[in-house]
Amino acid sequence: MSAAIVGYASSVAVVVSGLQAVGASPRQVGSGLVALGVVMAVASVALSLPGRVPVAVVWSTPGLALLATSGPLDGGFRVAVAGFALCGLLVAVTGLLPPLSRLLGRLPPALTSAVLAGVLLPFCLAPAQAVPELPLRAGVVVLVWLAAVRLRPGLAAPAALLAVVAVVLVDGSLDLPSLPLPRVVLVTPSFTLAAVTQVALPVYLVTMAGQNLVGLAVLQANGFTPSVRRLLVGTGLASAVGAPLASPTVNLAAITGALTAGPAAHPQPARRWVAAVAGAATYLVLALVAPLTTALVTQTDPRLVRTAAGLALLGSFAGAAATALREEATRLPAAVTLLVAASGATAGGLGSAPLGLAAGLALLAVLRVRREA
Repeated sequence: MSAAIVGYASSVAVVVSGLQAVGASPRQVGSGLVALGVVMAVASVALSLPGRVPVAVVWSTPGLALLATSGPLDGGFRVAVAGFALCGLLVAVTGLLPPLSRLLGRLPPALTSAVLAGVLLPFCLAPAQAVPELPLRAGVVVLVWLAAVRLRPGLAAPAALLAVVAVVLVDGSLDLPSLPLPRVVLVTPSFTLAAVTQVALPVYLVTMAGQNLVGLAVLQANGFTPSVRRLLVGTGLASAVGAPLASPTVNLAAITGALTAGPAAHPQPARRWVAAVAGAATYLVLALVAPLTTALVTQTDPRLVRTAAGLALLGSFAGAAATALREEATRLPAAVTLLVAASGATAGGLGSAPLGLAAGLALLAVLRVRREA
């Protein structure tokens, strides 16, 4: 339960920022948060109970961070919704066709980590950009985060979000609904080329590399060997079903997964599935407060929201960057991958994440040919 609450508080600002960036209205953002709570809860229970395996399903933080830096889409939010659905189907197909998952698994870890680091870098720069512009308000958020890092590192990201709330309340500019009710809206998907190249493929790439592969590794490291096909098909179909309600892509949890699958959940591995189910129940409760969350984040200065999100993602960025640049043989291709992925560049309809991976793979191939010559 605590893992779900901390995970939600740590990155809900990323969810709101990502949905807003691709054109979602406040009502659609609220619908997305409500639908996400239900989708994550149902998927976690459905994948945990049959084999008594602690499978935690969460939203795609790197995918949403990517969207938050990509800008508006031609065709509006309906195109993004189509991209969410297509991304879910791609994940499901990956599970049904083992060669695809094996191919993705053979990508150099340094380059997949570099893609993730590149996607997160623009977000992690937000605090440094916000402090000169909002020295008092953003400065308070950063100072609270620093104090939490010193005293309770695991609560640093939620502490930063609470600091944003406190700053907004002190400003007196917040207008919250008195009795908000969770509501969902139906968004008709618009299947265009942009839905494939600017949403589905980039989000699929960073979700598989940055979340699903890591989530599988976490389960295996704790002694669990679930069916990879069932997990990928389950999370993929859950994403596709939730998309028309403005719910973005869901996937296997990495950090939250480590909490629910590890000794912190229960000394006996056979009882750890209970933690995943308890987390699912927590997601349902959090779905009830989604209107409040939406009103809070959407009425807050975007620079403060991005500051909280950037601070929450610093640990993920540091880990991905360290993995990407660790080995000398792949350091230069990984650096190129990271920088191109962070650039926001587009070419041929492709976003910066797949372009970064392509650039890194090309340079890696050139360097290998030179060494073999």
